[in-house]
Amino acid sequence: MAETQIEWTDATWNPVVGCTIVSAGCTNCYAMEMARRLQAMQVAKYAGLTRRSSKRVIWNGVVREDADALAIPYRWRKPKKIFVNSMSDLFHERVSDAFINKVWDVMRDTPRHHYQILTKRPARMSTFVRSHLATVLPNVWLGTSVENGAVVDRIDHLRTVPAAIRFLSFEPLIGSVGAVDLCGIDWAIVGGESGRSARPIREEWIDEIYEQCERFNTTFFFKQWGTWGKDNKRRSKKANGREYRGQHWDGMPALDRTIGA
Repeated sequence: MAETQIEWTDATWNPVVGCTIVSAGCTNCYAMEMARRLQAMQVAKYAGLTRRSSKRVIWNGVVREDADALAIPYRWRKPKKIFVNSMSDLFHERVSDAFINKVWDVMRDTPRHHYQILTKRPARMSTFVRSHLATVLPNVWLGTSVENGAVVDRIDHLRTVPAAIRFLSFEPLIGSVGAVDLCGIDWAIVGGESGRSARPIREEWIDEIYEQCERFNTTFFFKQWGTWGKDNKRRSKKANGREYRGQHWDGMPALDRTIGA
């Protein structure tokens, strides 16, 4: 898997596949259905990662390290922004430290790319980075997902991670996060949920995050309204669009910025 329609990246790279549900933001995860489809297409890497639960597909807890996939970024000669593990979580408890180190070796060897690693397990990310890595790679961005106020403690864990760029994905935003502290956070992505089971997003929840981005000088990116528009009407993702406060917000951190603490 390489090219992607995700607005904030250029490509996806999946040296790990499979996951488990850890919080409300995982409920309608697109990757679960995608894994089922890829299994149906006889892509062996994705076989046996999901199971049926009532009328939907969910992760079954199998997590697979794919050593062959480690070679992929070397073959991409043109610089890319690369979302690491769109079909898993690099810091899942079933991914070995040894394999994470191998992923880091690839990123160190390919400084032409910028790698975006997003986890729902920032505590393990922080422990791993601080205990296993001697240097901060300037081309590696480390982030965590925050879908509502119940998991804002993930931001505190992220703040402890030595990283060139720290970022947050408020997607799917399914509840208020309140006056969240964005000190030490370089970039924030906000987006509503899409799909037939999508939960609504509220404009005031986005406003809270936008205003904190302004206060803390955090770059703001609005990805989509998703299935529910700002008027609380259900439409296609395309029909609802990406406009917020009368414009598109495609902010990115400076790629040549000084390495953070």
